[in-house]
Amino acid sequence: MTQPPDPAQPDAHTADAQTPSAEGPLQADQTGRHATPDGTPTRPAPAAPPTPARGRPAGRQRQAGGQDDPPASTAVTLMKLLGGAVCLLALAYFQWTPGEWPVRLLTWVLLTLLADEFGGWFGYAGLVMGGLGYFSPVQPPAEWLVILPLVGGALMGTLLLKHSGGLFVLPFAGVLFAGVLIVVGQFGTKLDPQMTLPANPEFQRTAITAMLIALGISAARQLIGLILRARQRRTRRADTAPA
Repeated sequence: MTQPPDPAQPDAHTADAQTPSAEGPLQADQTGRHATPDGTPTRPAPAAPPTPARGRPAGRQRQAGGQDDPPASTAVTLMKLLGGAVCLLALAYFQWTPGEWPVRLLTWVLLTLLADEFGGWFGYAGLVMGGLGYFSPVQPPAEWLVILPLVGGALMGTLLLKHSGGLFVLPFAGVLFAGVLIVVGQFGTKLDPQMTLPANPEFQRTAITAMLIALGISAARQLIGLILRARQRRTRRADTAPA
């Protein structure tokens, strides 16, 4: 026997029709606000607050874009090439023309280390040019047979150590160069009684003086560069700092 529906319980289809669907489309009234199917207006979602700009990332973006730290200009590159070429040409002149060994030694050490300031390959080219005198029509001094391997080895170690770091390795490079010459001068005659040139005070004074002048110029250049870069970083932080 079929029972009549209970009037206290609403019809399921009627309840479903009156209940707004959470997934149903929203209706928009004339004012542009959205409303549910039963006419209740909905509040728009609050807009996310703007993210405050930070100074450091902005500085990084400008640095990555090349606006704060532009690459070396063509003029600077040309100046480096010109300076290195002048040092090598002057060195070639002193090695090719007649001259006593103190002049050749002084110019070889000094101009090789100065040429290295304009580019690493300039320094190694100057090191090789120490043997240029053997190809010139003028016979090099007899002492050059001892000077070339001895000073050349000390110069090679100095250049390698100089390229391994910045300003703080220059004292170690100078100690290496002077130490090799002093040690060979002290113990060279014990290995070969005829090798008296390394113990010559003029030889050591000439080579070490040229080294000190060149490394002093290198230290001054690097110190000035550090000061200028520190000022640029402070200016960049001040420009990128939030107001």
